[in-house]
Amino acid sequence: MKKKYIDLIEQTFDFPQEEFEVIDDELYFHNICLMDIIKQYGTPLKISYLPKISSQIQKAKKLFNVAMAKTDYKGDYYFSYCTKSSHFSFILDEVLKNEVHIETSSAFDLNIVETLYEQGKIKKDTYIICNGFKRPQYIENIIKMINDGFENIIPVLDNLSELDNYLTGVNHGKKYKLGMRIASEEEPKFEFYTSRLGIRYNDIVPFYIEKIKSNPNIEMKMLHFFINTGIKDTAYYWNELAKSVNVYCELKKVCPEVNSLNIGGGFPIKNSLAFDYDFEYMTEEIIAQIKNICVQNNTADPDIFTEFGSYTVGESGAVLYAVIDQKRQNDREVWNMIDSSFMTTLPDTWATNQRFILLAINNWDKEYERIFLGGLTCDSEDYYNSEAHANAVFLPKVKDNGTLYIGLFHTGAYQESIGGYGGIQHCLIPAPKHIIIDYDENNELTTKLFAKEQSYKSMFKILGY
Repeated sequence: MKKKYIDLIEQTFDFPQEEFEVIDDELYFHNICLMDIIKQYGTPLKISYLPKISSQIQKAKKLFNVAMAKTDYKGDYYFSYCTKSSHFSFILDEVLKNEVHIETSSAFDLNIVETLYEQGKIKKDTYIICNGFKRPQYIENIIKMINDGFENIIPVLDNLSELDNYLTGVNHGKKYKLGMRIASEEEPKFEFYTSRLGIRYNDIVPFYIEKIKSNPNIEMKMLHFFINTGIKDTAYYWNELAKSVNVYCELKKVCPEVNSLNIGGGFPIKNSLAFDYDFEYMTEEIIAQIKNICVQNNTADPDIFTEFGSYTVGESGAVLYAVIDQKRQNDREVWNMIDSSFMTTLPDTWATNQRFILLAINNWDKEYERIFLGGLTCDSEDYYNSEAHANAVFLPKVKDNGTLYIGLFHTGAYQESIGGYGGIQHCLIPAPKHIIIDYDENNELTTKLFAKEQSYKSMFKILGY
């Protein structure tokens, strides 16, 4: 009977996979021996593997361009990156290698954009799509960039009163672009029916006619909608897409200059070795449905903008831990205690019950057992006890003569910002080291320490000691 951990993985999944393989009982991630990384840097450890970001962007560009070619779609495709998924400079540097555009959510985002421009990493014709409900500083920054000549910055109106700020703030005679966000209906499981963000379907066209049409300085460029669940093959998604495209066609009849449809909500990322998603089918179906609705309405195919955040950076991240103790609390529950906290390093596991790919780093030749993973904080919610494909966690048995190391993978989106990177951590558990993995100009693997493990002095400074 096969009882080894490697037998469990190979019998449960199609393994090895594109980014994972096992050599000499140790896990390799994108052909990188993770035990070598652990020996050099220790644990707990956060990893950002930059080449995955560019490969994801190029994959999306190819999917949409091929789908457009197959349907003889006349519009263009624009990939934009949601900075809120990860604001790190090394992430934006990698993203911008791929001739993409940017979507922002707040005032400070635009300070980052200005810095990128000063560094020569973007140009004034890069599309900057400004989403969200905008406080005064955000609007002030948008107006400043319009007046400074950023010709493709597009504030997407989130409510009916936002327009007044641009009418009074933008320099007299200065031409600028606008978008409008549709307040889409939420998924049926939500506690409310309509998104708190955006403008109601029925208000889009009347608002344009009343407030914008007669203004010669405004080009209504874009209609935007956002589906919180992302791009999924569900009746809910296809229904919201169809409604939004129909609104676009209605707006186009009275607003000839509108030419872009922003299909907010991104592709999913792989959160299990059993992940199965037909990217090609979904992309082709999206383009085909948009085109069909436009044909029915005698409307030209719009340019398509996507705003992919998690899809872009999620699969570039990983967190590595050591199992520092095993506690048998009763006849059924075995707890493996890690050398950090799930609540502080992977807050989505606690806040939204998000599941990532969990694999042992070493000891693949050992017998496996069902366990619970516990973090170091005093909070009863600091645990990890199931995976996306199963209501259980199985790992190699912990042996007295060695340390078991584990990794959670595809953790690159949102965890740092939600967890308060560099700030106060629950129970003052320090944030782990963070390294960047890339290849140099000679295609040699490089690792770089981005941040040391958080010190008590940095916390004391924040706390006022």
